[in-house]
Amino acid sequence: MPPVQHSLTVHLSTNVTDAVLDAALTAAAELWWPGDRRPRLWTEPVPAPAASDAAARRRAAEASRPVASGHRLRAVLLRYGDERREGAAAAPDLVLTADGSALDARSLRVVARVLRGDLAPEAVTPLAGPLPLDLRLDEETRRLASALALTVGRYEGASAVRVAVPVPARDRPPYALGALDGYAVFAADLSPGRTVAQLLATEPVAPAVGEEPPSPELMASDGPAVLPTGPGTLPVPARQVDDIRQQLLTSTPNARLSQLNPLSEAESAEQLALGARPAPPASSLRIDEAFAAQVAARPEAPALTAGSTTLSYAELDARAEALADGLYARGVRPGDLVGLCLPRSTDLVAAMLAVLKADAVHVPLDPEHPADRRERTARDAGVRLTVEDPATLTGHPPRPAAPRGEPGSPAYVIHTSGSTGRPKGVVVPHANVTALVDAVREDFGLSPDDTWTCFHSAAFDFSVWEIWGALLTGGRLVVADHWTTRSPEDFHALLVRERVSVLSQTPSAFTQLAAADRTAPDPVGIRLVVLGGEPLDVRPLLDWFDRHPEDRCRLVNMYGITETTVHVTAATVTRRDALAGSRSVGRPLPGWSVRVLDAHGRPVPPGAPGEIVVGGAGVALGYLNRPALTAERFVPDPLDPAGRRLYRSGDLGRLLPDGTLEHLGRIDDQVQVRGFRIEPGEIRHVLLEDPAVSAAAVTVTGGDAGDAAAVRIDAYVVPAPGAGEDPGPVRERAARLLPPHMVPATVTVLPALPLSANGKLDAARLPAPGTRRGPVTAPAPAPAASAHEAGPAAALAAIWCDVLGVETIGPDDDFWDLGGNSLYAIRIGTLARERGLPGVPLRQLYLTPTLGALSEALARKT
Repeated sequence: MPPVQHSLTVHLSTNVTDAVLDAALTAAAELWWPGDRRPRLWTEPVPAPAASDAAARRRAAEASRPVASGHRLRAVLLRYGDERREGAAAAPDLVLTADGSALDARSLRVVARVLRGDLAPEAVTPLAGPLPLDLRLDEETRRLASALALTVGRYEGASAVRVAVPVPARDRPPYALGALDGYAVFAADLSPGRTVAQLLATEPVAPAVGEEPPSPELMASDGPAVLPTGPGTLPVPARQVDDIRQQLLTSTPNARLSQLNPLSEAESAEQLALGARPAPPASSLRIDEAFAAQVAARPEAPALTAGSTTLSYAELDARAEALADGLYARGVRPGDLVGLCLPRSTDLVAAMLAVLKADAVHVPLDPEHPADRRERTARDAGVRLTVEDPATLTGHPPRPAAPRGEPGSPAYVIHTSGSTGRPKGVVVPHANVTALVDAVREDFGLSPDDTWTCFHSAAFDFSVWEIWGALLTGGRLVVADHWTTRSPEDFHALLVRERVSVLSQTPSAFTQLAAADRTAPDPVGIRLVVLGGEPLDVRPLLDWFDRHPEDRCRLVNMYGITETTVHVTAATVTRRDALAGSRSVGRPLPGWSVRVLDAHGRPVPPGAPGEIVVGGAGVALGYLNRPALTAERFVPDPLDPAGRRLYRSGDLGRLLPDGTLEHLGRIDDQVQVRGFRIEPGEIRHVLLEDPAVSAAAVTVTGGDAGDAAAVRIDAYVVPAPGAGEDPGPVRERAARLLPPHMVPATVTVLPALPLSANGKLDAARLPAPGTRRGPVTAPAPAPAASAHEAGPAAALAAIWCDVLGVETIGPDDDFWDLGGNSLYAIRIGTLARERGLPGVPLRQLYLTPTLGALSEALARKT
């Protein structure tokens, strides 16, 4: 917190001279502070009229400039450009600024009276202080403190706010000098349901010994035009504090605090307009209609590649028509839901298109998910048919011609996790997907010259962007199979081999790909990288920019939600953003809107946190067969005469004055730790700023039985290349940057963070906190058929101990049961090659997951 200081602007008469004023200041200082460092008068010309905006800015700048170390007081005389003009009435201003630890605000006013000649310096009494404080607040100060606390609470999204209230010293002599007056702490409870009377009844308390005043302070009437709030937020305009104060004069005692609003109607309207992007003229088409236009324009152009097979647009269209005929023959009719349980392949994409051609709705079921989960999802959706083998749909007569549904009819249902354990099916219409492609087509330069990849599961909505972004713009889509997506080196080789130009990745997956790119012999030729699906930490991108300059490869960070059709906002990430650690996710896409609202649906002030609410072209139709949940999350837009709905995301964000959005994590990520509300995302951000850390996760556990002391914060970090594996320095640095209640109890070092099938952090698979890789004990070698096999077995056991963080490994221990994952598998393969063993393909770990079986398999390769 910056040092407290006080400032006062004194208007002088037109005939005052610098010499007289300087002499008065010197004489008074010698009398009050003999032998100490004394202030001097500084005279500064202001080449502007006294009543101009430029002059006002200069006075404000002088008032806020810090007092030099070791000085009590700074005095600056400002002489304006119109002061000596004939007939002008402009007079100079004297700006006095005092160190708050030496002089309080009343002392500064006494100094001003002496320098203006209204008071003899001999009448002034310098005192060392401190004196006892009077903690009683007059009615006006109490209202002002309440208004400040309430306004700051709205800006910071906090239900408990502490502000400093100036209070006078008791028994103070009338013309005393010193830091005699003090402050009290006004701790306001702004919890839901609190009333005006309860807030105004708050009693101030004396600060603890040595406690600094909480920020913001309650400023005097001659203070600055804005009041600073906490870190990361914008200043609070004093006018809004005054508006709230007026509402506290006029409100009834039982009025809820939630009824008071620092924003006027005009300001609220400005905030709503700030997050809206009008849509460009677009053709409202179904997905299959937009694809048919590409077939007509470029029938022989390559559309889809999987392995050694490439289908042209005409061939893909014919394949989909044949499968649509099979769907009809199996009883599928318009509006029916069809499950697709197919691996990433040409058949998967053709089957998706076939379902749409049949005017049905496809429900992706990831074959890599457990069978029970797939069955539960299919049962929840009420699918008429699940396609697991496309061969069953071939060889049927053509279906009868029939008109297809409107662009607003459902195209697909993707299920997302639910808090109750029951997945929620999100129903998305055709028009949303075609609108998404139209919204970015020109900005991203999407064209038939592009080659895309299909990297993500069809059950993850990022795949919707990949598949239709390519096929609705005439590009070629390259499907990466399961094993290729699990190997960054193999995926990198595919990008080079297929000359991919547009890549979509989660940040976690992109981190692995970037590491493979550092050591690959051939660089990728990607021109556009779209990052989404999870929050992006931009600092690690600096290394990518070194190899792929911004003028050759554009990185775009997109914030999105399944319920709003994949993407909502876009921000081009630059090297400058990476250096600054930007959290911006950019502005809404054309046709989309973003609002940041409080719990009562009102716009929050500029830069204040609130719930991100999305409107416009991407809002889905709702949750499948969940009317109550749909009504809760998909709410009417009061500003839309057409009656379209908004989606309440449950995400926390802030809308900045330039219209860009900062994503701050989930609202329900907020937790209580020893009475403090914290965001784990802030702790993670601090960890990621450490050069020794390349990835991080934060968990908050304990306290389930109401024991607040049992709540603990634990951190998990992945060391940066070349960094040590001792977590001590990482925690020590965090302790320097975070308040005590936010410092992790433990920092666990991991070779990689566990990821889900969608490339996101899988928190359930994090190890117990406090474990870290240490020196490897000498494990017994796994039993082998010969002495020739004993060497690789012992070396492999040591690698497993190193990566998995366990002390010993037995021959029957299963890699996956020990907490292994695809990232650990990559690490094991790298270490195996470094230690002279054959590489360990991920496929091999699935086939032979125990140490003994894997050792035997590797021994056969040597």
